[in-house]
Amino acid sequence: MTERTELVEHGHLFIGGEFTDPLSTEVIEVISPHTEQVIGRVPHASEGDVDRAVAAARHAFDEGPWPRMTLDERIAVITRIKDAFAVRHEEFARLISAQNGTPYSASVMVQALAAMMVWDSAITVARTFPYEERRDGVLGPLLVRREPVGVVAAVVPWNVPQFTAAAKLAPALLAGCTAVLKVSPETPLDAYLLAEITAEAGLPPGVLSILPADREVSEYLVAHRDVDKVSFTGSVAAGRRVMEVASRNLTRVTLELGGKSAAVILPDADLEAAVAGIVPFAWMINGQACVAQTRILAPRSRYDEIAEAFAAAAGALRVGDPLDPATELGPLVAQRQQQRSLDYIRLGQEEGAKILTGGNRPASQERGWYVEPTLFGSVDNSMRIAREEIFGPVICLIPYGDEDEAVRIADDSPYGLSGSVWTSDTERGIDVARRVRTGTYSVNTFSLDMLGPFGGYKNSGLGREFGPEGYGEFFEHKMIHLPAAYREA
Repeated sequence: MTERTELVEHGHLFIGGEFTDPLSTEVIEVISPHTEQVIGRVPHASEGDVDRAVAAARHAFDEGPWPRMTLDERIAVITRIKDAFAVRHEEFARLISAQNGTPYSASVMVQALAAMMVWDSAITVARTFPYEERRDGVLGPLLVRREPVGVVAAVVPWNVPQFTAAAKLAPALLAGCTAVLKVSPETPLDAYLLAEITAEAGLPPGVLSILPADREVSEYLVAHRDVDKVSFTGSVAAGRRVMEVASRNLTRVTLELGGKSAAVILPDADLEAAVAGIVPFAWMINGQACVAQTRILAPRSRYDEIAEAFAAAAGALRVGDPLDPATELGPLVAQRQQQRSLDYIRLGQEEGAKILTGGNRPASQERGWYVEPTLFGSVDNSMRIAREEIFGPVICLIPYGDEDEAVRIADDSPYGLSGSVWTSDTERGIDVARRVRTGTYSVNTFSLDMLGPFGGYKNSGLGREFGPEGYGEFFEHKMIHLPAAYREA
């Protein structure tokens, strides 16, 4: 019998490093996507709470010790956060699975240990980052400095709440910035664990606040005049709105948005290896991942063989309680997401695509927001199911003729976030990777390395996270002109 999560209730907000009473009596109820029952309650942050959090961050940045500490002193604090994550990773994984339906078997790595790795990788990047450098200018020597951007508003989604929070907070804090983290109302409970470990790690007062709230409060935060930088992960529509609102104050933005990534199977690929490598990352987080390989491109010469193999693998995925270690595909986070997937399944059939497996609510689940792992065949890339981000367990199998057509189909998308190629010739795979216009790409594997830049082309976003490129997003650049005769001592 699977252990159930008890009702978790919090009555305070984490503002400026302290748990404090909210200004509003409004409450967020967290609903289990498996049982459809309430599993948690937390305060809903108000605009007044945002004002308090931003004021604390502003004061901590302008007057507090954090930006004025040495890098080694900040690294020591962030290392304690990372170490605490390692100790409590199973607690994080279980709590996130209970909220958003990620199978616990995947959650340990994807939701918890991967977040810990982000904190750790940011430390590695920070140690070698060029904070200050000398250059020879046209008119004399220059000193180029990179200085922390200021108060950061970090807005994260419900699908990988701690991973995306770490992607923003780790570099921001290491850079010397202060931050207000706005978490999704679907997954606020794990944010309280994060608040606990950051407080215990010794962050000075005001450096971090964590607010659960809806989109209206998010917009108020993004529009705040005392915010210097917005780092957002979410949908394209929401990203456009963030950019629009932030532009009123010329606030700097980083946007990590959606995807409709293509896994290209070349004719010489080892099919068994391709299926084993693609399936976990096509249906990852129950299809609720921006980097999911949601379009599988198959050569016509092997299309039937590939269709059969992927249909069998998808149909064999074990659907059920996300807290059951044997589960491979859990429920979607909310009823609206379930209905969205079912609507797209109906649309795909109307467009002429054929269901190879799945297509319904699973008969094995009497309740919960479940959708069977679904694979469409006979898909044309012009169909809406191939062009729009469904964010559910619905995958398209698209035929192609030659390699040039495969690249054209992969690129024929408003998105450009991720992708992969599968081939027995690695050099050929690298050539394909160079041609496809996406921010990240994998050859005979799928990975997201935290020491390299992550982000998207086209509608998949602006700016980068991870690596020195992502770290650099939290700095301003200052040029200091020096006298022509100046020589460094």
